[in-house]
Amino acid sequence: MISPVYITGTGVVSAIGLGKEATLEALLGNRSGVGQLKYLKTEHKEFPVGEVKLTDAEMRALLGIPQDAVTTRTALMGMLALGEALDEARLTPDLLPKVGFISGTTVGGMDMSEQFYLDYLHGDAHKEYISVYDCGSCSEMTAVHFGKFAFATTLATACSSAANAVIQGANMIRCGEADIVVVGGSECITKFHLNGFNSLMILDTKPCRPFDATRSGLNLGEGAAYLVLESAESAKRRGVAPQALLSGYGNACDAFHQTASSPDGEGAYRAMKEALDLAGLKPGDIDYINAHGTGTPNNDVSESQAMIRLFGEQVPPVSSTKPFTGHTTSASGSIEAVFCILALQHSFLPVNLNWSQPMDNGIVPVSKPEKKSLNHVLCNAFGFGGNDSSLLLSKPDR
Repeated sequence: MISPVYITGTGVVSAIGLGKEATLEALLGNRSGVGQLKYLKTEHKEFPVGEVKLTDAEMRALLGIPQDAVTTRTALMGMLALGEALDEARLTPDLLPKVGFISGTTVGGMDMSEQFYLDYLHGDAHKEYISVYDCGSCSEMTAVHFGKFAFATTLATACSSAANAVIQGANMIRCGEADIVVVGGSECITKFHLNGFNSLMILDTKPCRPFDATRSGLNLGEGAAYLVLESAESAKRRGVAPQALLSGYGNACDAFHQTASSPDGEGAYRAMKEALDLAGLKPGDIDYINAHGTGTPNNDVSESQAMIRLFGEQVPPVSSTKPFTGHTTSASGSIEAVFCILALQHSFLPVNLNWSQPMDNGIVPVSKPEKKSLNHVLCNAFGFGGNDSSLLLSKPDR
């Protein structure tokens, strides 16, 4: 049994709402946030997306940031989610010098640099936004808004970035290198982002349908979520009640292809099995799986095969929540981990929206609302290059 790592605070912002209360209402009400592009300035209006329903100016106002201050949409969303997580865990600015911060993002500040890059080529106009293009700048801006952390670092492993931030933070706590680490990720939609996925021909012009026979691609999304990881000793000393236990986790890279998952789901299988082994649990102990479930033909077959290989004929209830939010790429692992914690706390199975027809040799996801007491859930996040991660979350009274 590994040393316990508790989650004592969470915060989230996505297409279905700002904060956990709005998020829970949307999940229970089966209300998707995916719709027509509104905030990103692009001619590609044919692709549904899951945008956070706030302009940059509105987010600045909520955060008390001057309208002329240099920042990015990725950082602004990160600040909103991080603020909620810190408040829940009762982490005030005077405590932050003993708290670590690990954030996952891949797009970083591209939303601003792509607007001004051509201007910058002909002079120093908007140089300040080019300088905050890199992923580390977004993490730093997010952290500095709240105070001085013990350290701040960034992970970029595409769509498993935030999940890998969780794993790195947990390992630091288990090794005694930290008592509290705030982990997660933030990612905004950009033109480069949208056009890049379009060039791979994996965007759907209709709402995505994970694990459906008619699926034809994903819908992009954006958002942020952070989790406060804390050792048992620290949580007890501070008198903070845990929301959940991070009982296991796994990361594996099958290196099958630069963008595609392996047909047999080798990386996904190994990540889930490693999470179970680390927690000392058996496949039959898992009550629900929040699948990576992008809605692409490749991923859903691959992930189905991995789950069938691990669980046999007794695959637990499975759903993808990406029809709610779109695929939030680097932030998906932490956003969906918060969804899993809400499911643990409120005893329900998130619905796999838009599903109607089963795949050949695939899993059948949760398609109707269902109340169910949950003790252990898996949350999958798989990245380009086969960098696959799985988090195992449990009720804290385990």
